[in-house]
Amino acid sequence: MLSLPKVPSPKNEPVLGYAPGSHERVLLERALADMALAPAEVPLYIEPDGRPTLTGKTIEIRAPHDHSLLLGHAHRGGAAETARAIETAIAAQRGWALTPFEERAAIFLRAAENIAGRDRPRILAATMHGQSKTAHQAEIDAACELADFLRFNVWFAERILAEQPLSDAGIWNRSEARPLEGFVYAVTPFNFTAIAGNLPTAPALLGNVVLWKPADNAMLSAWHVMEILREAGLPPGVITFVSGDPAEISRVALSHRAFAGLHFTGSTAVFQQLWKQTAEHLSSYRTYPRLVGETGGKDFIVAHASADPEALATAIVRGAFEFQGQKCSAASRLYLPRSLWAGVRDRVAADVAQIKLGPVTDFSNFMGAVIDKRAFDRITGYQALARSDAAHSIITGGGADAERGWFVEPTLVETRDPKSRLMQEEIFGPVVTAFVYEDARWEETLRLVDETSPYALTGAVFARDTAALVQAKTELLHAAGNFYVNDKPTGAVVGQQPFGGARASGTNDKAGSLWNLVRWVSPRTVKETLSPPRSWRYPFLG
Repeated sequence: MLSLPKVPSPKNEPVLGYAPGSHERVLLERALADMALAPAEVPLYIEPDGRPTLTGKTIEIRAPHDHSLLLGHAHRGGAAETARAIETAIAAQRGWALTPFEERAAIFLRAAENIAGRDRPRILAATMHGQSKTAHQAEIDAACELADFLRFNVWFAERILAEQPLSDAGIWNRSEARPLEGFVYAVTPFNFTAIAGNLPTAPALLGNVVLWKPADNAMLSAWHVMEILREAGLPPGVITFVSGDPAEISRVALSHRAFAGLHFTGSTAVFQQLWKQTAEHLSSYRTYPRLVGETGGKDFIVAHASADPEALATAIVRGAFEFQGQKCSAASRLYLPRSLWAGVRDRVAADVAQIKLGPVTDFSNFMGAVIDKRAFDRITGYQALARSDAAHSIITGGGADAERGWFVEPTLVETRDPKSRLMQEEIFGPVVTAFVYEDARWEETLRLVDETSPYALTGAVFARDTAALVQAKTELLHAAGNFYVNDKPTGAVVGQQPFGGARASGTNDKAGSLWNLVRWVSPRTVKETLSPPRSWRYPFLG
């Protein structure tokens, strides 16, 4: 060790606009065209030498907005491949843990620079094609947020390493941030390429080895993330990459003696099942595993009579319908005062009437398709409920079309039942339901917001009355891990709004912050006595 280097101070990656004729637009359109013409062969990475593994058991990767567009094939692994991946990771563990922090950090900083630069069109094109995100939604996710995660995590990790205990006279106390003893299992979702990249890389930065299982319906962008990491110098085995049946892979991973941590984003039901499986094997593990999960949400917007109607309507449209409502933070239930309802309702309906829905390769479309048939069927089932139940009225939208892609119209529902299924259950699609309350029942409505849903991920309050804002923040203290004042409940930025919720929404370990990284180290305290005593006698014995 010749120096104590300081990592670069991170800054949030600027969001590019992709205006017609812009340089970034030309590059992105070229990448989209090239990717559509060259279907990918997505392998597993489970071997110590880093070579890809082709099992021959594949699933098709198709664009959600265009059933005819074949983007590639993803090779599937099973129990044997999962066991091999774990074996490879464990073999790489010691060498990776002993790699100096600055060398590990440099790999992820290089990856961030490539994502923000030369690989930006590539990772955006994969996210647009594979997950049906518009250029803007892909930009803020796959380019900006992913680069931010990689850069800020390095900075947060340095702060963890710099945290040292006090030392008394003649003693030097030190704290060491050891990696966990075993491997981390990262289970990532389809909806954010940035989350898919962050869940395996955050533990790896701290010296851990990781088994990464990407979502089947986001394999294209996940593979490009893995390739970018490899190109940046990530050694083989540090992050192994296995797709396949989730239950089978999880069974092998969670029953292994060296299982040391779970980094998860997905549904509440799946996270609870993985937690139960962990408990079943608890006595066989070498160490108590760290379980970190961000799960579902039934995110709210509650408005006071003093709210700005125009800002409120804009927040509803953007918060509920961007990326087809497939954000765990998307606005899904609204509580609006009678005095504002008609104006806000009409403004939202007018805005929705202007929204274009279609393939994301047409840059004039505000919305693409939902991710797959399963999501399409679930979301349209909620639309059917709104049509069939007398307590509900569809204000705008309510339609869907699966002929070319999985397209669901942005849908606003009014309900007279504040405990309707549409107000309680996570839909994960472009359906938002409004309950209209009498202006005088503000306090009662706040309690209703808090008690209606089991989730507590994000929420927003709109008011210009300071007393109403204070009251909302107090009454809704535990209702949302990310709480927004006069803004939509989506769009958390790394380093600015650490993200996560509690209750049924997860362990609230706050991705995009130091709090998350702390979960991936096991500190060791070292006490060195500089001049040790040479007699067993204490002065009081004299």
